[in-house]
Amino acid sequence: MSALANEFEPGDDQAAIREGVRSVVTRFGDDYWLARDDDGKFPFEFHRAMADAGWLGITMPEEYGGSGLGVTEAAIMMHEVASHGGGMSATSAVHINLFGPHPIVVKGTPEQKARWVPRLVAGEDQCCFGFTEPDAGLNTTRIKTFAQKVPGGYLVHGQKVWTSTAQVANKIMLLTRTTKYEDCKRPTDGITIFYTDLDRSKIDVHRIPKMGRKSVDSNAIFIDGLFIPEADRIGEEGKGFSYILHSLNPERILIAVEAIGIGQDALRRAAKYARERVVFDRPIGQNQGIQHPLAENWMYLESAWQMAMRAAWLYDHDRPCGAEANAAKFLGARAGHDAAWQAIMTHGGFGYAKEYHVERLFREVSITRLAPITEQLILSFVAEKVLELPKSY
Repeated sequence: MSALANEFEPGDDQAAIREGVRSVVTRFGDDYWLARDDDGKFPFEFHRAMADAGWLGITMPEEYGGSGLGVTEAAIMMHEVASHGGGMSATSAVHINLFGPHPIVVKGTPEQKARWVPRLVAGEDQCCFGFTEPDAGLNTTRIKTFAQKVPGGYLVHGQKVWTSTAQVANKIMLLTRTTKYEDCKRPTDGITIFYTDLDRSKIDVHRIPKMGRKSVDSNAIFIDGLFIPEADRIGEEGKGFSYILHSLNPERILIAVEAIGIGQDALRRAAKYARERVVFDRPIGQNQGIQHPLAENWMYLESAWQMAMRAAWLYDHDRPCGAEANAAKFLGARAGHDAAWQAIMTHGGFGYAKEYHVERLFREVSITRLAPITEQLILSFVAEKVLELPKSY
């Protein structure tokens, strides 16, 4: 598996990132992540270890305590985080810090950056993101959560869904409408973004039981009369939609490499089991029926990695990367998902047992095919933007 991990490491700095991250994540083994899968507790110890080692600030500006590095370095970091048994529970505990708060970096005032960013880098604040709504789904322009202007700030009512880490967060980045959809000239107008305290007296948080990533909670939240001071608004009122676009391509790249890392982990376990498991007086890995699917998994994972690194390079060099970032997310999620499923099949009945961890990795990686954007929307994007076919929706 080393070829996949080391193919794109042209410099010592990037190798040092991988080694440094590995020195932290390998302190949290299979037993730790299986326990979190059972009890659903947020991996506070892991989050604190990553913060103490400085990794939560890898993409944040240096003047606010970060490292000021690019999406390439963030991708290398998150690929390593994903590759050692923690799956999306490990990655989601930390990747929310990398590009989720990017609107603060891009459009925040110097006062806002000084007030917020160092605390995120140090792990003192945990932020959840209130973007998705049950009726709007991926059609973000149709959100209904409304922030009404009042003296000194805004009064917010509405609801969100799939808000990660709201059980443990003390801050929320919230996407709202400040002008109703029907009153806007363009669908993307009238959307405003805030970063503020998660006031639980005004925000009701309900955990959503789900298939995987149990220790990083997902929630439905209900907002009833939340006051947000004007100082917590990011950028101009009504311009928030454009601000979130800065983080979309990096998010797709990171999800891609996380899925690849989980697939790599599952494939490593499958190959090891196939070498050691003897049936009919020979290791099952000697059979082409076992070998060939695993070899195919390796090829698809390797190809997805190359696409993700190309997308990261383009982003870091201020080149258009929408098609590549979306393709990386599609290919990485598919390759990771397929490798995890094949790992279960390779283990046979034992693949269904928690003891061997591959069923957990399969549950962990499955979300990457669904979020943050569906495969169907990626295909439509590539068809329209690359192949110049008529828009289908």
